[in-house]
Order: sequence, then C-alpha cells, then structure tokens
Amino acid sequence: MTHPINRAEETRRWWHEVLETYLEDRSEPLNDRYWSPMDTWSRDRIRAVQDEKIAAVAPFLYENSGFYRRRFDRLGIAPTDLHSVDSLLANWPVVTKQEMMEDAIANPPFGTYTTCGDAEWADRGWMHFSSSGSTGVPRVFRYTHFDRRFWEQANARALYSGGLRKGDIAFPMVGFGPHVFAWGVQYTLAKMNLPVIPGGGMDAKARAHHIERFKPTTLVCTPSYAFYLGGVMKEMGLDPAASSVKWMVTGGEPFSGVEGTIEKLQDLWGAKAVEFYGCTEASPHCGGYSCPEYQAGDENFVHLMEDIQVWETVDPDSLTPVPMGERGLTVCTNLNSESSPQLRFLVGDYTRLSDAPCACGRNHLKGMGCMTGRSDDLINLRGIKFFPVQIEEAVRAVKGTGDEFQIRLKTLDDGLDVMTVLIEHADAAAGEAVTREIRSRCEIRCAVEVVAPNSLPKSEMKAKRVYDERNKG
Repeated sequence: MTHPINRAEETRRWWHEVLETYLEDRSEPLNDRYWSPMDTWSRDRIRAVQDEKIAAVAPFLYENSGFYRRRFDRLGIAPTDLHSVDSLLANWPVVTKQEMMEDAIANPPFGTYTTCGDAEWADRGWMHFSSSGSTGVPRVFRYTHFDRRFWEQANARALYSGGLRKGDIAFPMVGFGPHVFAWGVQYTLAKMNLPVIPGGGMDAKARAHHIERFKPTTLVCTPSYAFYLGGVMKEMGLDPAASSVKWMVTGGEPFSGVEGTIEKLQDLWGAKAVEFYGCTEASPHCGGYSCPEYQAGDENFVHLMEDIQVWETVDPDSLTPVPMGERGLTVCTNLNSESSPQLRFLVGDYTRLSDAPCACGRNHLKGMGCMTGRSDDLINLRGIKFFPVQIEEAVRAVKGTGDEFQIRLKTLDDGLDVMTVLIEHADAAAGEAVTREIRSRCEIRCAVEVVAPNSLPKSEMKAKRVYDERNKG
C-alpha cells in the first residue's frame, strides 16, 4: 500500500537540507579578521547560493504557511516560478506589515505568515517574539532551536567583524523582555565562549558600579541607554571615557547614520560604537553590521549579510526597486530560518545600497549612511514631511544639549497642527539655536521648550521620542 506524499513535510525536509548545507557550527573564528569564509565570498558565489535557497524556500512557504499559499494563489504564481533572485524580483510584490497585521487579526493569535506551527513549537520551540514596530497590531513570531543555531552563527560573524575578541567581557544592559536583539546577542556570546556579566534587573547606578568594579569591555544596549548611563556615571563622579569599556554593541534604534550622534556617544565613552541592525520579522539575527572600515569614509555604512538574506531598496510610493546607489526603503528576503523565511518583506528603513568592494575584504552589499528614518515614523506636519532623526540631528548640533529629546504634536483649538520639541539644556537660550537648526533641516517652524538636564525619561529599550496627540478626525 502506498502512502500519499505529505508535501508540507517533504518541502520542510528539503529546506532543512539546504539550510544545513551552509550552517557552520563555529565556536572559534576562521582567522584574526573573519569569523567565517562566507564573509569574503565573491558576489557570484553569493548570488548562486541565494538562487539555490529561493528555489527551495518558495515551495516550503507554499506548503507550510497559509498566508503565503493564499498569496501565491491570489497572484497566480506557482512556487516553481520563484527559483532565483531575478525571478523573485520580477514576480513577487513586496510584503507589507499591513498584510501581516490583517492576517494576525483574521487568524489569532499567531497569524499564518510564519512556518512554525503548533507541532514544531511543541517539538523544538525556542522563543516567541513580537514585532516592536510603531504601527498596528503586534505580529507574533515563534522561533525554534533549529533557528537558534543559525542566529548564533550570523551574530558571531557580526560581533567578530565589529571587534569582539577573546578577552572581551560583555555587559548586556537590557531587561530581557521580548527583545530580539538582546536575546540573540546573549546566545551568541555563549557560542563564542565570551564571558558575560548579566545586567538585567539593575538601575543605572548599580550598572555603573558594576562597570567600575568588574571591568567589562563591551556594553550591549540601545544607543539612548548608553547616553543615559554615561550621564549617570558623570553625576556619580565617574568618567565613562576612563572606564574599561572599549566597545558598545548597539541595536534597536538608528544612530550611526544620524549626524552628530555616534560622535557624541563615542566621545562620551572613549569607546567604539558598532551597529547591530535587524528586524523581528525577516532579520531577527543580525542583518546589518559594522566592519573595521565602517567609519573610515565620508559617511558611515553597514554591511548586509547577503548569503543568508537578499537585501534591496524600493521606492516608498510604488514599492518598485530603485537603482543601486539611490535612496530607498529596505526590503529583506530572509533565507536563514525554518520559522520565518519571508519573501521581500518591507522592513522600511531608508538607505542607499552600494556593491563597491570594501577595504575590509567583505564583498557583501553596504547600506550607505546606515539605516535612518523608518517609513513608519515619517511625520507629516501641515504638509511638510520629515523624520525624527532630522530633529535628532538638529538637537545634536547644539553644544550642551542633553542626550534625550521629545517631539510633541497636537492640534490647537483653531484646528492648526503644531509641534513642540523638548530638549535638555542648562541654558534656556539654547532653545533658539535648536529652533534654527530644525528649520534649516526640516523647513518648518516649531516651538522648542528647554527643560532641566536629565529630566526627560530614559529607557533601556527603544526610546519613545514622538508623542502624537493630534486630532485624527
């Protein structure tokens, strides 16, 4: 008696086999420059592996994700039509967060956009994360221990590229809630055999005392929290720049492409800050990362790990690809996961891609100017559009401003929408200078309110800086 073929299981096995082909189970680096030989693959080799993975993942998604099956059928596309990067770009429209939110609402609580079902979760479930974006319904993602191994290797490549070596001691300063960045780094540090000083459950003063007493070399935190902690240390009579810290692994917020921010952070700590860029949906491990050359040119950049993902940029209105070198929104095809291998997911950060060779020896694409201005965060005030990072650049341009700021939007009684920016400064006159800087960058008039230094709230997670209380009617 013959048994019917279970296409879901068959395509899952095929996808597992392809992924395992390119998994390195390293606890030690390749050499003193690279964690993995994949870091220096040629662009032809990268493209060939991308094509191989797309040919396997398309049938896997069709058979194991209701969201993708319905999308294939609605578009009249067969899984075999997607067999290469070129065929993917030609046939598959960008997937948006709105589509995922609608699927989550229709199929609570997990939606059908991932391929980790109840059976996989019960058999090898690892961690459950939710999207941390600013729009709509949270999108939940369950990841397996199969995924974890791939996260560890991708993150190790990024951390090693950023400078971490034997002898470094990491101090993660996050609450270890549903924070993809923190958990991914935590597991990777263990894989790299690097010691960790747990930093959760402490206030800033306790963490400052830990730095003084136990001498970590590496902070793992958001940029805004690194600013806050440095300020607290100064209030305690300690000098962050004289501490043991020489690396800051930062994630969760744009910073290295924001004019004035990375310089101010590195001056505060006398340490190098490196980027760790990704998203919960399609790049839960590191997708964009720093190399030794990332601050050497006229503008900072991040490398994008192309052997495990396809990165592209699209026009914000038409969502069609823009030419290499033109500014657009990031789109990621994740080819490194059992649970969330997304096809052309709109991450939505602005950057310019470059395929020019890097002096570090890596041939993977670079995001020039790093990642700034997520499309979700675009502010439209009286017809003038700008991003919070433009306000941040204006604040950083005025000497003596504090590390935090707030953007408050409201509607006056006469119906006019207005903006007030709160800054920290010891001199009330600084408000005029920040007002001028904002107008020069955003071409908009706004009020700037000066508050006492260190009076705005701080967070160890993503800083909340935009408060939109306008009438939506």
